[in-house]
Amino acid sequence: MTNSQSADIVVVGAGTAGSVVVRRLVDAGHRVAVIEAGPTDGRPEIDSPFGAAALFASEVDWALSTVPQSHANGRVLYQPRGRSLGGSTILNGMLYIRGARSDYDAWAAAGATGWSWQEVEPYFRRLENYDGPTDGARGTRGPLPVHRHIDPDPLVTAFVDAAVQAGHPRNDDYNTGDSRGASYAQATVEQGARVTAWRSYVQPVADSPLLRVITDALVTKIVIDNGRAAGVEYVQDGVRHVIRAEKEVVLSAGVFGTPQLLMLSGIGAADELRQHGIEVVRDLPGVGRNLRDHVASPIVWESRRTVPTPRMTGIEAQLITDSPDAGALQPDRQAVFVSFVYSTITENLPEQGFTALAILLHPHSHGQVRLRSANPTDALLIDPGILSDPRDAEALVDHLESLRNLAGQPALAEWIKSEVYPGPSRVNRDALRDYVQASADSGHHQVGTARIGTDPLAVVDPQLLVHGLTGLRIADASVMPTTPAGNTAAPTLMIGERAADLILGTH
Repeated sequence: MTNSQSADIVVVGAGTAGSVVVRRLVDAGHRVAVIEAGPTDGRPEIDSPFGAAALFASEVDWALSTVPQSHANGRVLYQPRGRSLGGSTILNGMLYIRGARSDYDAWAAAGATGWSWQEVEPYFRRLENYDGPTDGARGTRGPLPVHRHIDPDPLVTAFVDAAVQAGHPRNDDYNTGDSRGASYAQATVEQGARVTAWRSYVQPVADSPLLRVITDALVTKIVIDNGRAAGVEYVQDGVRHVIRAEKEVVLSAGVFGTPQLLMLSGIGAADELRQHGIEVVRDLPGVGRNLRDHVASPIVWESRRTVPTPRMTGIEAQLITDSPDAGALQPDRQAVFVSFVYSTITENLPEQGFTALAILLHPHSHGQVRLRSANPTDALLIDPGILSDPRDAEALVDHLESLRNLAGQPALAEWIKSEVYPGPSRVNRDALRDYVQASADSGHHQVGTARIGTDPLAVVDPQLLVHGLTGLRIADASVMPTTPAGNTAAPTLMIGERAADLILGTH
């Protein structure tokens, strides 16, 4: 083992939130070391908004899988997660959605004091460089370019027009608190290239003498001295190192990596840790629990016309709505429109087609992640419990039926040759429910495995500090108590901004 030099703040993970924390702390004059398990972000496919498919299952993807899902026909679900500078922003859909006012107000009401919409909204404005109207509702000076889709092709336009014909409002900016309605996408692209968290936040200060970037290094343990996080151990090129944190350790390893590292360090449910021979440092039974995700089921059409080449990212329009029983967490449904065929069922797909993903934004089902062993290189046991609550399958059936109604509107109907999936043979609810169980997939928006709160199953307090320890903070999607109403990149960036403020307020 070799001893590495210390830093004021050690950040584990150079992904979505970690990149934000690094930049803000360097700007404030702190010595920062950031440790990333993956390589640098040099692969050319990262530049392309359409290059993510080439990155899946590559060296820059953790390429995780769930355990077989008993309520989804025993299927194992693929869970791509970025493993590079930039984290999952190197391969996500680039759709920029803050979420709904009700999401954050619900967090605050459940014990995440300081995380209401009114309190988090300024952080969204801080991070945005938005190209729309400068009326104060959006940020225009932040590091992250956010661009409107100002040149939609006729097919994308037809989807939005059909949604309006079906009775939904048109929403010109779904990021001002009320996201409901049909919209053209806002995306993190700049001059035709993907924008990642690392490139927008850290690359401009990458040469700072205050910053040390360590790549291809797997953090294996948090060093805890007398109840304080004093640093981390990591392995690089087969050599084990220790780096000391003079002020704090910040975990930004993601919804899977963060609970795994906590448990490997003896922080988690005591009985489970002992089963793996891990000494218990802090009994926190909520670590790894509360795994939440959006759930999606596709409706696929064969096109009677040539499908235009996507002009932005491929995900170029969406519809966000309430269901009749949405309750307090409104809105609760999303339909993402993509100008290509996308389906978990791969038989008999058309050469020319397009897809709408029916997405539940607040599923009732949830799950957990557990250690497979005490070996840091062993994959976690990931069980999202997809469709384990029967209300979710019923809600997806309702959602698919509503999208069929949208497809019957004149604007989109003239593009459709046939519905391929679920298909014309699946008409009644029983048949559609069977289809949902065969097709439902992760929304790839996992959150919640180290959630904010003050109850016995919360992992961090509202300051993002791990309960019962000092000097250990978490800044990533794992702290979200519930899924937001939309894609998770923007809320995770916001968490990074707020975490940096909390750190600077302490030091």
